[in-house]
Amino acid sequence: MIDFIDSFFQSIYNNLIAGNAYLFVLKGLWITLLISALGSFFGTLFGGILCFLRMSAAKILRTTAHLVIAVLRGSPVLLLLMILYYVVFAGSRMDAVIIAVIAFALNSGAHIAEVMRSALEAVDKKQNEAARMLGFSATKAFLAITLPQAGKIAKPVYQNAIINLVQWTSVVGYVAITDLTRTVNTIGSRTGDPFFALFLGVLIYLGISYAVYSLFSIGNKQEVAK
Repeated sequence: MIDFIDSFFQSIYNNLIAGNAYLFVLKGLWITLLISALGSFFGTLFGGILCFLRMSAAKILRTTAHLVIAVLRGSPVLLLLMILYYVVFAGSRMDAVIIAVIAFALNSGAHIAEVMRSALEAVDKKQNEAARMLGFSATKAFLAITLPQAGKIAKPVYQNAIINLVQWTSVVGYVAITDLTRTVNTIGSRTGDPFFALFLGVLIYLGISYAVYSLFSIGNKQEVAK
């Protein structure tokens, strides 16, 4: 037991303290959080635009949006990332982190668009019609009646989409980005103790995931309180 404890603390020292390795872990964590946050934000905006086009009265807009969503949803995010980095922006000086944000925004936006569309279509249209009969404009009826209910329906799936985005950022090392996964993998290779370093990475990703769950839970509690 004593040997195990000694070995554990030695692993902590070797992987986190020696050579200020914890600073590299924090830097990698920051890159992961940055890509996740910006990818989620712009992915949500892009998803909203795609959803609007997908539900448009114009057939050409619906068809175009449907095709874009199908392509982006059906393409592995890693391949999309590599196409953008090694082909589309190969001749540019654009930072790899920005390219990664674009890739994750495109991929997550396609999934979020379908989440939004499904939630909006799940709301009873008769409620909107009743609001219009009471004098509500189309915009006001949508904002006051349809959107709040659609938001509640979409929230659990949207939450999972954000969690998936965070987890998928672990592949950005393929385009020379030193994120959390690449950092802990490098440290594990350097110390010859890959299990501890990778297990540490898993714990950090779990922490991020549960932090996202907690944020959504706070929102749920506030809604219940109202």
